[in-house]
Amino acid sequence: MPAAQDTHGPGVDLHLELSAVGGRRAVLIEALRAAVRDGRLAPGTRLPPYRSLAADLGIARNTVADAYAELVAEGWLTSRQGSGTRVADRVAAPAPRPVHPTAPPPLPYDLVQGKPDPGSFPRAAWLAAARRALTAAPHEAFGIGDPHGRIELRRALAEYLARVRGVRTTPDRIVVCSGAAHALRLLARVLGPAAPWAVEAYGLPFHRGLLAEAGVGTVPVAVDEDGARVAEIPRHARAVLLTPAHQFPTGGPLHPERRAGVLGWARDSGGLVIEDDYDGEFRYDRRPVGAVQGLDPERTVLIGSVSKSLSPTLRIGWMCLPSALVDPVVAAKGQREPYASATDQLTLADLLASGAYDQHVRRMRQRHRGRRDRLTAVLAERVPGVRVTGIAAGLHAVVELPPGTERSALAAAARYGVAVEGLASYRHADARGPAHPDGLVVGYATPPERLYGAALDALCAALTDRPAGRGAAAAS
Repeated sequence: MPAAQDTHGPGVDLHLELSAVGGRRAVLIEALRAAVRDGRLAPGTRLPPYRSLAADLGIARNTVADAYAELVAEGWLTSRQGSGTRVADRVAAPAPRPVHPTAPPPLPYDLVQGKPDPGSFPRAAWLAAARRALTAAPHEAFGIGDPHGRIELRRALAEYLARVRGVRTTPDRIVVCSGAAHALRLLARVLGPAAPWAVEAYGLPFHRGLLAEAGVGTVPVAVDEDGARVAEIPRHARAVLLTPAHQFPTGGPLHPERRAGVLGWARDSGGLVIEDDYDGEFRYDRRPVGAVQGLDPERTVLIGSVSKSLSPTLRIGWMCLPSALVDPVVAAKGQREPYASATDQLTLADLLASGAYDQHVRRMRQRHRGRRDRLTAVLAERVPGVRVTGIAAGLHAVVELPPGTERSALAAAARYGVAVEGLASYRHADARGPAHPDGLVVGYATPPERLYGAALDALCAALTDRPAGRGAAAAS
């Protein structure tokens, strides 16, 4: 049966499955009981007025009124003057079944990298920006979207990225997407699978995986304290994917000579430099490192998003493209933009143009720096045998461990309720040469403030309660 619609004033809709067998009153009563038993009508749910339900179901008003009265008498429903008829609170809905009954419960202390604290989202600033943006938006903004992205956001991004990251671009060379992963999928589709991409030997397995799904092979390039060893990039590679501002996850910016070197490789080979600017805004101990894209915009694609600075749920990212790639990327994206919400794009454009985004980033930079300092101070005091690296920028640090102890440290962290990742999990399966030291990749942005101290206590306890590995005695 269709949902009931109240034609006698404000009401609610209700979908009921009525049996074709039996009297109308009895059938209606059983349908309502079944809806309550199944949990489709939760305790406290308001039912439609009997007149509107009767009109929708095509039965007599008295039949519905009698059914309601019977269920009130049985305790399934309650009815009060001015409050309407509702499902009784004492009728318990069935407990929902777990989607993954065998999945382990989440650990209480989340120190996994790459996730800002959800509680830090600037709700008031976002709401004010949304109100301004929606008030000023043209009517066409609520129609079928432009696959390039809203022009308001592309203009705001061009100005912001030039000012903050040294990017050289124009609004017509920016394509809005739903994040870094979406950008990589589009680029993989445009560049094709004929030649592999070079990638840093340590990086996100997820990114390598999505390239593999697109049929694109990857060749690892070793990294050290100066970033990727760009001299090792194969000449036949179609592109190289780098994190120059802050190598992920080992830390450290790409050395200026290597910046020049990778652009030389691109000019000589005809390859493309793909720059993942995943946390370029969060630098603490030195001046910001400009984007490689600003040195050669025609040979570099810069990828950015708001997943670290605002929230990954916004699903807004961007690509600053060489002029020759704009049309192919837009064609690959498709004419019906199904990804980034136009209203969110308009809101972010206002946030950038008004300066509220800058204010939020500065506030978060100060907060993250304070958390990083607490992490390093606590570890230095309580676990003096470890070395903390990669802390000049970003939302995580690498806690280096004695050789052979990474697995035991991860196991101990789980015992103490700490969700954290090992450095080895980021290493490319085909990487050759010496690996980085054993270590944990510790994110310090996610826990709410009330839990951060306890999370650090649990981490320290885990690091001091594990079997010694080979070399541990020498490191202590």
